[in-house]
Amino acid sequence: MPSHPSTVPPTIRAASEWAWRLLVIAAALVATAYLLGFVSEAVIPIVVATLLAALLDPIKRALRRHLKPAAAAGVTVLGTIAAIGLILFLIGSQITGGFSEMAGQVGQGLDQIRSWIRDTLHISDSQFATYLEEAKQALSSSEGLRGSLTKAGLGATHVIAGTFISLFALFFFLYEGDRIWSWVVRLFPKAARERVASSGEVAWAQLTAFTRATLLVALVDAAGITLVAVILRVPFALAIGALVFLGAFIPIVGALMSGLVAVLIALVAHGPIVALLMLAGVIAVQQLESHVLQPFLLGRAVSVHPLAVVLAITAGVVVAGIVGALIAVPIAAVVNAVLKHLHGDSIAEGTAAAVTERIAIEDPDDRS
Repeated sequence: MPSHPSTVPPTIRAASEWAWRLLVIAAALVATAYLLGFVSEAVIPIVVATLLAALLDPIKRALRRHLKPAAAAGVTVLGTIAAIGLILFLIGSQITGGFSEMAGQVGQGLDQIRSWIRDTLHISDSQFATYLEEAKQALSSSEGLRGSLTKAGLGATHVIAGTFISLFALFFFLYEGDRIWSWVVRLFPKAARERVASSGEVAWAQLTAFTRATLLVALVDAAGITLVAVILRVPFALAIGALVFLGAFIPIVGALMSGLVAVLIALVAHGPIVALLMLAGVIAVQQLESHVLQPFLLGRAVSVHPLAVVLAITAGVVVAGIVGALIAVPIAAVVNAVLKHLHGDSIAEGTAAAVTERIAIEDPDDRS
């Protein structure tokens, strides 16, 4: 009997073609994340410096009207360091001065928590003391404590080194960022330079809009939750506000997690009732952010789907921990804007030519 070659249905063939392409893309992403994990100590400070440069660029431009470029960049960096140092000093002063008051409040708060647990969960004082002692022993185990101290020391060293790298890069990004970008563009073939230049312009505009809008959202979050903490007389209100401000740079989860720290402090200091009021205040501020501030400040120009935000934060945490979570969403927003630009969704007429002229992407030898 004649044998007929088996034919593969078109749907199966198409599915298989898409499957191997997706596998290749996934493998490339995993390999990239793996490599970034090795060079994260150098890459992350540069990314942080880029974000700070986008945020501080208006200040630098204002100073350049009265100062030379190098002086304007230097004053901007030194002013940023001074502002951060002042905030840390105020927070440290509040924490140091509030310990004595906090000690008495903690005792009262723990008594209220113990009473609530005894009445609600029907756990006796002896059982509560046993559970508390077991928790203390688990936390104070020698091996775990030694490992934690070692990791903390290494982490502090990395943070200090990364801070110096970020400040060094930030100065040069503010001083001659256009020249640096012009050099990067000239690394590409001439046929691609105009496209690369315009993509960089779109990416910078997106990054600038995102950082400024996120800064405003973070300020409102911090002010709102700090105000609630002050009204409820929760200790360390200024430190809580600073933590909320930093947490707000991680969309969706950051401000909520930092707000829960405020709830925990309220629980320990004043008991369950004040903690519930603090939780209500945190939720109210979060609702204001989600439904009013982010749509108004970010808008469609810098919008990223919530699923993409969560996935980006997860990937950032896996690659670089907390710092990765901070920088993941801005990177995702920039990539989203550049891809739209390359597909023709956001190319403004004349943008490429203007960018070409502004950063001088031609080789010096080509100029007449």
